[in-house]
Amino acid sequence: MAMAGCATLALVLTGCGDDTAERTEEWAAEFCDAAGPRLQQIQAANTSLAEASESDEEPEVVQEVYSESYGRLSDAYAGLAEAVEGAGDPPVDDGEQLREDATAELNALSESYDGLREASDELDTADRAAFAEGLREMVGQLEEFGQIGGDALTRLQSGQLGEAMAEQEGCRVPGSPVDGDADPDGAGTEGTEGGTADETEEADDAGADADGNEEEDAEESEG
Repeated sequence: MAMAGCATLALVLTGCGDDTAERTEEWAAEFCDAAGPRLQQIQAANTSLAEASESDEEPEVVQEVYSESYGRLSDAYAGLAEAVEGAGDPPVDDGEQLREDATAELNALSESYDGLREASDELDTADRAAFAEGLREMVGQLEEFGQIGGDALTRLQSGQLGEAMAEQEGCRVPGSPVDGDADPDGAGTEGTEGGTADETEEADDAGADADGNEEEDAEESEG
């Protein structure tokens, strides 16, 4: 992102001196140290969802994986909210408000994934067609997740603060919401927007697999 002096379009840091840079690095280090395990948890949960969507397992097994993965995602985003709170106000203009807004957005994502966990638990695995349809209905909910990760998370991961976070080992989990390599523009909301797009495709694939298994069962019965 182009910078003019110490200002960026999305984020204005408080001052141009070494003190600001030092405080920015300290904040990023504290946040990323706490966030690292949560980012790994998000990556692992998304991997489990991807593997489940491509498997030929019975609906009960797929349901268990989805439920567990959404639960882990819910816990992970709640943990990221705690990491932001623990790091304190970012050293930027309106840092207190930014911290509060980012925490609220992360907690909203946590609640949304917990809602998906509950929805997964309620799917009817005894009826393959009903199970596949249930997964498709969850796709619409996943598509709404991209609207939850809003301005606060984008601002938190922009400018010098975002650059400092990208340099921290804890925040460099490949494909994580704050991985600098995953988002060259530094917006860093891949985990809240792009990640849900992947999950939408995974849920759709799982539904397709369930339909395919149902058709195979029907053909075998006719045979």
